[in-house]
Amino acid sequence: MAKHYWTILMTYIVMQLSGYPGAKLFQYFDIPNPIVSYSVVSFLGALIVMLFLLRSTPDVPFERSTRVSAGQAVSWSILGVFMAYCAQIIAAMIEVNVLGIDPGSENTEMLMDVAKATPIFIIVISIIGPILEEIVFRKVIFGALYTRFNFWIAGIASSVVFAAIHLDFDHILVYTAMGLTFAFLYVKTKRLIVPIIAHMTMNTIVVLINVFYADDIADLQKQVEQMQSFIGGLLT
Repeated sequence: MAKHYWTILMTYIVMQLSGYPGAKLFQYFDIPNPIVSYSVVSFLGALIVMLFLLRSTPDVPFERSTRVSAGQAVSWSILGVFMAYCAQIIAAMIEVNVLGIDPGSENTEMLMDVAKATPIFIIVISIIGPILEEIVFRKVIFGALYTRFNFWIAGIASSVVFAAIHLDFDHILVYTAMGLTFAFLYVKTKRLIVPIIAHMTMNTIVVLINVFYADDIADLQKQVEQMQSFIGGLLT
């Protein structure tokens, strides 16, 4: 593993573990919304540190010359969103029909509630978070394992860690499936920006649906249910 990768991992770990004391510090200085405010500052700070470290890190595990063209990267980014959603749906179906796990993620619901209450947190969910996670779990962890093992070992190991960090263990299969998809996109294109864009797009869509268009979707569902009841009454 490249020497700066260890620093990147430690930066991510410190960022994750500093949430409680950091929020308490912000609260002490009467900073509004201390938990959210510290999250934004810590995520942004960690991203700046990681990007700085990556500038002086060799191109591993893929050489720059092996990367797909910019046009192909755009195409794979778009396709990657659909691939990730398909993987997520298949995994969710297995959870429900085979494992008997109820659909819906408490972790996602909690994040959406925070985003509704404090819109600035959307920056973390939609932009900073996905970039950090792709650097840590695809570039660093998957990349280091991929140089020593095959895709499946590196992909599953890094994706399980990626899933576990979300602390939503009932749906660990869904997160693992998404992680494997992002790892595939990284290997296929040799460009980290591709899984980053796919990841950011997925998170942004979730935010749009749950934060900005939740009421419209609820009204539409109600109208569909009313129409179904009306048609059902005619048929009987």
